[in-house]
Amino acid sequence: MNIFSKMKPTIFYYDYWLMLVTCALLAIGFLLLASASMGISDKFYHGPFHFLSHQSIYLLLGIAVAAFVLQIPLSFWERFGGYLLLASIFLLMLVLVPGVGRQVNGSIRWLGFGPISLQVSEFAKFAVIIYSAGYLLRRQDEVRAGVKGFLKPLILLGIISGLLLLEPDFGAIVVMVLTLLGMMYLAGARLWQFIILLLFVGAALGTLAVISPYRLMRLTSFLNPWAKPFDSGYQLVQSLIAFGRGGIFGVGLGNSIQKLFYLPEAHTDFLFAVLAEELGIIGQVVVLGLFSFLVARALYLGQMAARAKNWFASYLAYGLGLLLGLQVLINVGVNIGLLPTKGLTLPFMSYGGSSLLFNCAIIAILLRAYHEVKRDEMFTPRAYFLETRVRKTETI
Repeated sequence: MNIFSKMKPTIFYYDYWLMLVTCALLAIGFLLLASASMGISDKFYHGPFHFLSHQSIYLLLGIAVAAFVLQIPLSFWERFGGYLLLASIFLLMLVLVPGVGRQVNGSIRWLGFGPISLQVSEFAKFAVIIYSAGYLLRRQDEVRAGVKGFLKPLILLGIISGLLLLEPDFGAIVVMVLTLLGMMYLAGARLWQFIILLLFVGAALGTLAVISPYRLMRLTSFLNPWAKPFDSGYQLVQSLIAFGRGGIFGVGLGNSIQKLFYLPEAHTDFLFAVLAEELGIIGQVVVLGLFSFLVARALYLGQMAARAKNWFASYLAYGLGLLLGLQVLINVGVNIGLLPTKGLTLPFMSYGGSSLLFNCAIIAILLRAYHEVKRDEMFTPRAYFLETRVRKTETI
């Protein structure tokens, strides 16, 4: 056994910047959720804090989950990534069984466990990234060299995408596909492979949109929502009105008009529109700045792990950072009318228990990756002898 492996300390290295920005997003999110959900909560549940209290319970569960995940070494995720992927496929099939999956707003995406509901697509995104990080570690040369290694994970993702289409959950598919492609690009896959794949995926999505009138309407209504402001364009029109009312400084926290039954899903998919109305451009810049820092920190952690030759931690950090960044990008894009409605929540801020639980787990894994990379960096043989030399000098 290596003598230096025995010297590794029991102290835990925390990424305090990552923890600080996460806490800031959670705090702002809870304030906005309280504001955005009061009206609908009072109408349907006869109390203004129904959604906030539920989110608080999920936050406590999320903290417990994060504390547990933080103790799990990354080698565990590397070893069991394939089993997590199989479990996600099983759950995606299970949710489609009549009488098992819960239907909300026309989509069957949830499994019920008593008072707790699990959105299976959140678990699927989590499992796909962990499996992909392990795959890229094992097949790094194959992914870089040819088409075979590039296509294998995409075939598995195609199976998962087919199950998600049956729910339907088109937004989760987009996020997973783009995240996996980003991970493979950072792992060294060749550019021409992406060009061919994107052409194929674009043609497939275009065909899917054309043969499905519902999806075609959602894809085209955002181009000119004012053409049908009380029909397919209603939600986006109300969102844009919220942005217009907010201006630079906003109308003040709690003073939104659009949340009062004008803007559907104000506490979930369109929470950013409420933020824009109440806190204005200043609030938008602050929140987007926090998200940008969070994603940049995850990508920086991936670079740290790559320099330490810890490739699994590197790919995992890249994937989790891309996942969070893409969800924010798509959610904000939907809110401002640059993208069609996808049904994706704003991480750490929108109402949604499953999303909050898995986002807390993501932060815990990033913290664990930081600890392991920092620990190995501090206790390499060279670092040990330098530290010993400094101590001897100080003693003299």
